[in-house]
Amino acid sequence: MSVNAPTVLALDFDGVLCNGMKEYFQTAWRAYCNLWQLEVSTPPDGLAERFYRTRPVVETGWEMPLLLRSLLLGTPETDILLNWSTIAKQQAATDGVEPAQLAAEVDGVRDRWIKQDVDSWLAEQTFYPGIIPQLQAWLTSSTQVVIISTKEGRFIQQLLRQQNVDFTRLQIFGKEVKRSKPETLRSLIAEHNSTQRDRAATFWFVEDRLQTLQAVRHQADLADVDLFLADWGYNTQAERDAVMHEPRIHLLSLPQLSQGWTAWITENRLK
Repeated sequence: MSVNAPTVLALDFDGVLCNGMKEYFQTAWRAYCNLWQLEVSTPPDGLAERFYRTRPVVETGWEMPLLLRSLLLGTPETDILLNWSTIAKQQAATDGVEPAQLAAEVDGVRDRWIKQDVDSWLAEQTFYPGIIPQLQAWLTSSTQVVIISTKEGRFIQQLLRQQNVDFTRLQIFGKEVKRSKPETLRSLIAEHNSTQRDRAATFWFVEDRLQTLQAVRHQADLADVDLFLADWGYNTQAERDAVMHEPRIHLLSLPQLSQGWTAWITENRLK
């Protein structure tokens, strides 16, 4: 590993910069009520907590109402954490719902919520401590900052705008680009190589989902990207422990990131 400050810093949004767990649950519950035509709009006691514990399995938003469906039907949390991909496909087939239908409902709920009461929507999401000042510092530095997320870019902009972040120098690749994170990283590298031919670059990618980092690790042409698992994000202790045995994937703490990566680099140079 290079143990150098990044020339290009690619960051996931939810679970790395922003904690949207409460908003996730509220949106997922409203979408679930609409899709399964529930007459009772109050979620059962304890459902939110069960959702929070199992939310790390979700890769994109359309899965969230399906996760609630599985929990309400009694699927054990341990099974969900171990076999969510299979369970999600089986549950969707059983209920006759498609990812596009689920995604449209989730996005529709968010759109209506924002239109009707944007302040309450914003209030359900908070940026992690120290992130906004550090993000603002990065955006005035020589580091190229990029957000790569499965969240809609317009929602990301709305949240950053509320924090008075000037994102004119910030590249945002949201769900609307319809491109995997490895593909986006590949395009960033190609762009840099074509415009900065005389300047060697260090690429960092900070993500809270281990499977996403593993997908990048398996791409031979992305071997020079330094990969970091955000230990404060939406992942489990088992996943954080697994990083100890993962080549090229490194555990990163929130204080290390919010100090502008200096602490992490210093610690690893001393090893």
